[in-house]
Amino acid sequence: MAENHACRHRDRLSIIAEFLDIAKDGTLKTRIMYQANLSFAQLSSYLPLLINLNLLEAVKTPNRVIYKTTEKGLRYLQSHREIRELLTEEKENNVKDANSLHLVKRGMRVLLQ
Repeated sequence: MAENHACRHRDRLSIIAEFLDIAKDGTLKTRIMYQANLSFAQLSSYLPLLINLNLLEAVKTPNRVIYKTTEKGLRYLQSHREIRELLTEEKENNVKDANSLHLVKRGMRVLLQ
């Protein structure tokens, strides 16, 4: 899932999925930041959010902290993939690939673009 995303806007749910995919086997936060193409500020906002939601765990070692996707995080990843596939199937005539799908909140509604 770690791809070059410099050319397109990513929605928050996709960023979370990419974050969790990178951390599946455990990794340092700098690797997450570079592979997910996030700024330090973005990384710093997502880390506590994902830890508080129990999607990511921080494993402290004597020299560093390793971030690893939890079982709940793995379920999120699977669900995210299934939703992207479902939306792609529904919109296959208008959408070239799942990476071009964006969920946009408009007031109380969420739209697929």
